[in-house]
Amino acid sequence: MTHPLYGELRPAHPLASVLLQDNPGPMTLDGTNTWVLAAPGAADVVVVDPGEDDGTHLETLAGGRTVAAVVLTHRHHDHAGGIDRFTELTGAPVYAADPDLVCGTAPLTDGETICAAGVELTVLATPGHTSDSVSLLVTAPGVDGAALLAGDTILGRGTTVIAHPDGALGPYLTSLRRIAELPAGTPVLPGHGPELPDAAAVATRYLTHREQRLDQVRAALEQLGPDATARRVVEVVYADVDESLWDAAELSVRAQLDHLRG
Repeated sequence: MTHPLYGELRPAHPLASVLLQDNPGPMTLDGTNTWVLAAPGAADVVVVDPGEDDGTHLETLAGGRTVAAVVLTHRHHDHAGGIDRFTELTGAPVYAADPDLVCGTAPLTDGETICAAGVELTVLATPGHTSDSVSLLVTAPGVDGAALLAGDTILGRGTTVIAHPDGALGPYLTSLRRIAELPAGTPVLPGHGPELPDAAAVATRYLTHREQRLDQVRAALEQLGPDATARRVVEVVYADVDESLWDAAELSVRAQLDHLRG
């Protein structure tokens, strides 16, 4: 596999292909993964996270496909910014946890199932990165096991930013524990970065990393004083990280400070 592979729909799983949007950056890695789901032989598809409206990605995504449904893992612009345009192109109903983003549907709830294009998507509420974040377990008759579409709850590389104040660390830790209970070998189809082979193993590593960061923040507060700002904590805890990433780190530190002080 060559990654990134902009503009080309790449098979990544028996039920899923990915179209990588050309919007790379510190927060998006190589770009946004738009997932196109269908059972073998299905005449239509489900699209997860159509991405931004950049004048090419949505048109490539819609071209030649009947879209039965669109699902958003969360409200961030790099996943949902092009939803109005994509709805114009496809006429498909839009499923999302955020009631402001749905179209022709009701807001997603934990445990509900979306059936379209021969696949079943089971909704897992996984708040933390944002308050409306959901993950999706995709299955289909005749295909062994499930895959997890994780949005930004788990990334293909690196770790997830807690987008304070909408995101919160406590719910995120709960979401990771929930994913850690999935069957071993459940692949991750993330919102950014390459696929991963085992959702439970990744979630367990994420939990360990978060606990280590919390310990580092506690130590920084002992050094700087209990009322230290998030930025000062970033300067201590993330001293070995490129400063271009400090703004994103500050969001997570704010969430960590709220968690510790609350």
